[in-house]
Amino acid sequence: MSSLSGFQNLLVPAVLFFALGFIARLVKSDLRFPPDLAKLLSIYLLTAIGLHGGYELSKAEVSTAVHAIFWALALGLTLPIIGYALMRATGKVDALNAAAIAAHYGSVSAGTFLTAIAFLQSAGIEYESYPVIMLAIMESPAIVIGILLAGWARRQTKTDTQASQEREGFSFSGLLHEAFTNGSVILLLGSMVIGAIATSKSIETIKPFVNDIFMGMLCLFLLEMGLEAARRIEDFRRVGGTLVAFGVIMPLIGGTIGTLIGHYALGFGIGGTTLVAVLAASASYIAVPPAMRLAVPEANPSLYLTLSLGVTFPFNVLFGIPLFHKFAETLSTL
Repeated sequence: MSSLSGFQNLLVPAVLFFALGFIARLVKSDLRFPPDLAKLLSIYLLTAIGLHGGYELSKAEVSTAVHAIFWALALGLTLPIIGYALMRATGKVDALNAAAIAAHYGSVSAGTFLTAIAFLQSAGIEYESYPVIMLAIMESPAIVIGILLAGWARRQTKTDTQASQEREGFSFSGLLHEAFTNGSVILLLGSMVIGAIATSKSIETIKPFVNDIFMGMLCLFLLEMGLEAARRIEDFRRVGGTLVAFGVIMPLIGGTIGTLIGHYALGFGIGGTTLVAVLAASASYIAVPPAMRLAVPEANPSLYLTLSLGVTFPFNVLFGIPLFHKFAETLSTL
């Protein structure tokens, strides 16, 4: 994929609406979103993503898909921890923001994944269908890990008096309960269950809700997030260099791990291995931002959204996808 064609992949309405919101705030426009509307958009996106993922899961052969699901869960659980450790090691980002950022890098970018499929199809490369199931599975674990890390960070930042008062009541199971009963997680997992057990005929009746208006709602959500990111851009500038480096290094780490898993653990061909690498390398800018917005309101959207959408997404589209494909191709010849 050439740099020109990679650049053209950025010229889609959702990405451009994020830029519009960002620019609108920078030029001091009076464009504003009602708070309740922003929350409604978050709820819709989580519901639609969950329903679609559950439906895709229901169509798969469970016995064949179990291996892919296992590795999807493994990636979704471990990549956020790696990202969190890297962020904290820089000393530039506090624990709550590091937790929110890490959750994005354990989850996936459907846009990057679809771009990778387009890349493979244009090159005439076949690929397995199971990475599509992995795409659906990898959304939730990273959100849960992000919430767990944020909950741990909140407890660590309490005063000594507060900590001593809560020490007797603290338990890891309690922290897990908080994470899994968080509204965004309940909504996403619950929607996946509904999508998986509902009949195909009944799913067809809500297809306009899940598919047809999805991109339009995503455009509005990213417009609002662009406004919010620009409002707090000064925080991004203070640690910008570090975040830009992280936004390039983390996908290289994730993509390398994903390539090795796709080739050696799952036994996929070049196409399937490339898709697993892209899943591991991408950073969510659809499912995780609304989840973190609801679950970790202390975190700064200008950090995690600008990083995932403004750095990692274009890096993967322009350079990451062909790089991971080349790596998968090299492994296949060994």
